[in-house]
Amino acid sequence: MNKNKSGTFLVGSLVTFAILFGIALLILENMENVAKNVTAPASMEPEAVQERIEPVAEVTVGEPPAVEAPAAETETASAGGVGEKIVSSVCASCHAAGLMQSPKIGSADDWAPRIEKGIETLYQHAINGFNMMPAKGGRADLTDEEVKAAVDYMVSQAQ
Repeated sequence: MNKNKSGTFLVGSLVTFAILFGIALLILENMENVAKNVTAPASMEPEAVQERIEPVAEVTVGEPPAVEAPAAETETASAGGVGEKIVSSVCASCHAAGLMQSPKIGSADDWAPRIEKGIETLYQHAINGFNMMPAKGGRADLTDEEVKAAVDYMVSQAQ
């Protein structure tokens, strides 16, 4: 009877050893996969650290910084220049599609009644605001001359 027990013990020991060996292989394989996905630590050089901790933005409280106007601010509206740049970056957001009954850029029908009131009236409406249009198109940092150049450009496109 002892022979039966020793044979069963041997088979049980081999099965247990195989299971433990398989578990060890699985653990080692998973550790190897984890090691492949590890990222290298960031450099601790002072320059690299300084670059990582720099602010991502600046906040200006108070007056917005002045926009540097080009020296050739007196360019004619028909030649484009300052007026065209301001129209494309500020005014076109409403005037390109005629939002809130604003006259569309290039539409003579939309601009005709406004042009009849005179260019000075158009300047005053653009600088001080009129109906739903905010003063200076919502850009308080624009100078009166820049707003006038934008008005001149839009009027030239409607004629």
